[in-house]
Amino acid sequence: DFLLQQTMLRIKDPKKSLDFYTRILGMTLLQKLDFPTMKFSLYFLAYEDKNDIPKDKDERVAWAFSRKATLELTHNWGTEDDEAQSYHSGNSDPRGFGHIGIAVPDVHGACKRFEELGVKFVKKPDDGKMKGLAFIQDPDGYWIEILNPNKMITII
Repeated sequence: DFLLQQTMLRIKDPKKSLDFYTRILGMTLLQKLDFPTMKFSLYFLAYEDKNDIPKDKDERVAWAFSRKATLELTHNWGTEDDEAQSYHSGNSDPRGFGHIGIAVPDVHGACKRFEELGVKFVKKPDDGKMKGLAFIQDPDGYWIEILNPNKMITII
């Protein structure tokens, strides 16, 4: 069967991005792959139980690539030290990629926590016309929609 396996985002600083996606959004790092000759690393994250991650390297690779909806963060080495380096989030001209979405049980509760952690907001749950959902930004400026699947019918 086909499945949506990954979405890839280019990141400038893996330390900042991994902290954001693991500590702030609660994702688990499934796999890190380094490509020294091409000078980049891939980080695969998802909402998975750490205890389910295989210890064997080869088994872990196959397992990580069989998960549904993983987030692949691609880091080109050296970008973290380049002040001029940035990536286009797709939400300014020319528009393209828009956002990823994270489902949470309580949008307002999640956003209160995000505020306490200093997360940058694009839209808070009570702002704008679409009440009850929010948009935050990751360290590279990518937008992340925060939604409650059970409340979407009242929003749309």
